[in-house]
Amino acid sequence: MGWSLGASGHLVPMRRIDVHAHYFPVAYLDALEAAGSTSTGVARGLGAGNDPGEVDGRLRMMDDAGVAVQVLSATPQSPYVRDEEAAVALARLGNDLYADLVAEHPGRFAAFASVPLPHGRAAAAEAGRAMDELGMVGATIATSVLDRTLDDPAFEPLWAALDRRSAPVFVHAAGDGCRSPLISEHGLTWIVGAPFEDTIGVLHLVRAGVTARYPNIRFVVAHLGGPLPFLMQRIDDNYTRWKQAFPDLPSRILRQMWYDTANFHEPSLACAVETFGADRILLGSDHPYFQDDLYTRAVTYVENSRQPPDVVERIMHANASALLGL
Repeated sequence: MGWSLGASGHLVPMRRIDVHAHYFPVAYLDALEAAGSTSTGVARGLGAGNDPGEVDGRLRMMDDAGVAVQVLSATPQSPYVRDEEAAVALARLGNDLYADLVAEHPGRFAAFASVPLPHGRAAAAEAGRAMDELGMVGATIATSVLDRTLDDPAFEPLWAALDRRSAPVFVHAAGDGCRSPLISEHGLTWIVGAPFEDTIGVLHLVRAGVTARYPNIRFVVAHLGGPLPFLMQRIDDNYTRWKQAFPDLPSRILRQMWYDTANFHEPSLACAVETFGADRILLGSDHPYFQDDLYTRAVTYVENSRQPPDVVERIMHANASALLGL
């Protein structure tokens, strides 16, 4: 357990908040599969379900790493199906199961709501229900939805509803390999496809003016934003020198988002902190895909980084606490 300087000037235990962790109840995965999903296999057999033994194992892992709270999300196991009624039923089931776990373990879990895209009005309604009735701290979306990108006009009702709430929105790769056989046919979907999806999805939002039209949405991007911080100067140059169609200097917009640390490469963390600012970085583990020693590493690589203690404390706790109200 780390320590931070409390309001009294004394050292107090640091309350680490992991904003990037997945939870896959079996009933939800079964319902997704029955609705036509072919990707639930990557979420099964990982100890991330709702069996009491699995939940106890998760809590032990959190305790061993000194993590007080996990903020759970279902993405990329998202309730995205073409039939609106089926999509709504899937989202409600998933959100209700998440709310059950949060209620059963007070203070240990929070959750981002799944929404039934590509149905914009239904997604707005379910986000409202999940946040108002179930107490969820925001919503989660994948970087693409079936055959649609995040700038699709059908999603405008959802963005408008989330903007009115100043809602945090966790953006996570869909796991479609950027729809490229160069990735998906070579076993690279999760190795490099996912972080590139993060970057591409966010740039869709920025280029299309979604972030400009809905400035109150507080976007949280997984995996340090993928290669986004590394490419920032190139992206800005395409705006300033070649007049690419961004509504403003891209880095100015992207520095208004948040980014989780589920990358685990200390030089990449340093690049992200320098690019986005220390107040925009949040602890993330990508559990259950990184467990046991690797789960602990998600914490220690930040703790042992070149960042000064006050920055580490912000990444581990203060930034997420302020953003999510935890």
